[in-house]
Amino acid sequence: MPWRPRQHPGCTDSLEEAMIDSPETMSEGLITATACSDGLEIPSERPGSQRLDAAALAALAVATLAGCGGGNGSGAEDKASPPKVGGEPGGGSSPPTVGQEPPRPVELVPRSDEDGVRFLLQAQFSASPEQVASVRAKGYRGWLQQEFDAPRSPPTYGGAIDSAVWGQLIGASDAVRMRLAFALSEVFVVSANGMTEPANQLMTGYWDLLVDGVTANFRTLLEDITLNPAMGAYLNTKGNLKEDANGRQPDENYAREVMQLFTIGLTALNPDGSPKLDADGKPMANYTQDDIVNLARVFTGYNFNSALADWPRRPMIVNEANHSKLEAKFLGVTVPANTPSAAALKIALDALYQHPNVGPFIGRKLIQRLTTSNPSKAYVQRVSEAFANNGAGVRGDMRAVFSAILLDPEARDASGLSNPTYGRLREPIVRVVQWARTFGLTSPQNKWELGDLTERIGQSPLRAPTVFNFFTPDHVPSNSGAAARGLVAPEFQIIDESTIPDYQSYMVSRVSSPLETGSPPPAYTEEMRVVLDAKALVRRLNLLLASGQISAETLSVMVRALEQSALTAESAEAGKLNRIYAAVLMIMSAPEYLIQK
Repeated sequence: MPWRPRQHPGCTDSLEEAMIDSPETMSEGLITATACSDGLEIPSERPGSQRLDAAALAALAVATLAGCGGGNGSGAEDKASPPKVGGEPGGGSSPPTVGQEPPRPVELVPRSDEDGVRFLLQAQFSASPEQVASVRAKGYRGWLQQEFDAPRSPPTYGGAIDSAVWGQLIGASDAVRMRLAFALSEVFVVSANGMTEPANQLMTGYWDLLVDGVTANFRTLLEDITLNPAMGAYLNTKGNLKEDANGRQPDENYAREVMQLFTIGLTALNPDGSPKLDADGKPMANYTQDDIVNLARVFTGYNFNSALADWPRRPMIVNEANHSKLEAKFLGVTVPANTPSAAALKIALDALYQHPNVGPFIGRKLIQRLTTSNPSKAYVQRVSEAFANNGAGVRGDMRAVFSAILLDPEARDASGLSNPTYGRLREPIVRVVQWARTFGLTSPQNKWELGDLTERIGQSPLRAPTVFNFFTPDHVPSNSGAAARGLVAPEFQIIDESTIPDYQSYMVSRVSSPLETGSPPPAYTEEMRVVLDAKALVRRLNLLLASGQISAETLSVMVRALEQSALTAESAEAGKLNRIYAAVLMIMSAPEYLIQK
């Protein structure tokens, strides 16, 4: 049984009341509403884990300090309404701030370790002192290009889907590629939920496709996704038949989603992501139902290439007899009647690829997954321009798109740290992978037995409940400060009174545990060197886990909690480890950690 915190008398009962002003104060309120505790029940122990003692649990209780009398480093700043980096509400749909200064040029080299960690936690999942030193030596761009050029980890094809993907997210050496592939998986969604056999082969083949797509061209990625067997099974391209005399019509599922979710979106956009308006001042629709009906004809006749032993990772093939030969008109282009399937597919995908919406639409989605939920119009436009031209006349270069997102002044400028509209809620998957990478979690037998964590933390890789992902990019928590200010907060769609304590419960059971019997527990080697100095311990964890963004006030509360249990050099190792466990849990429950800036 997972623990459930007992409600503190001073804590808020309602999530809606807790969501006060901004994404920062929303996270604070959520923890207040769900995790204020004066007592915790330990979950069942895992093999090789150590039971946290009473002092460590008391420290963990203090970790839920927001609104329970503890430090409040993030919410206090929100009231001051500091100058905006450019985070206009709604992803850039409102007028620019009057008198807003243009962003400063990107500094090519981090000015501090904190800047280096901040960049690393956006570009990948974790940061080590060695990686920080490398970024500071090579500069942001040089380090990023080095990682793009690094050898790709071996494909996962054929492994068990959960173990294979967790293994790469946590254990792969090319961490940047894995972080960006995870971002792509939340845009081009295929879910293992309900996937028929051979589900493992289909889903690992799809994951490998996304990993390759990180450094591919968008046009290549789009075609690979379209013909992928897992996508074919998920959105009904597989076995999709042409119209017949009995009234059968092609399935429209993929034709709809490839436009709505994977390329151009519902609304015509300017290059800065703002909607184009008609004569009545209303957003202009990108396509009609007739466009969907006609485009669906292009995606007929396809099926698995089952003649190949590894067909789950090979492109689907077409049976021309089952492919529609009707004329297809959509998005201003025409596929003439009797056009062969390959030519029809090329016309369709080229039209989608060349559509002016793709840059701002996909660019904004990827910005939200990596840096901030509410990018300015200028930020979206700069990424859109990188999509249109990588500097060498090439459209759709994904390396250029990801570089533009991570190196943009709005991502790198320090003013975002004090801007309450900047940043994003760290997803549960990102938190778990960060912890595992930071503290050296390994699986010597390559089992990676984390399994499907949806019920435990609210999320699991390639396990989205629908094609819309775990959350939509324009989600606005109802009755919240974000809603009042026209901000979106996508990840809050999976945050409620259950998922916060579920996450904390999982981390309590995880923080001291190996992955499976026979595997080593997480390594806290460097933390053990400073464990007797509570201030040094939380300072190190604040840097590596939160890029130094947790306030001094919050850190002082943590230090006081840790010092309740006195330690000396002669203290037992178990006691020292308990202090480390408690410190990690407190940092990873703090509002200033949960909101990544």
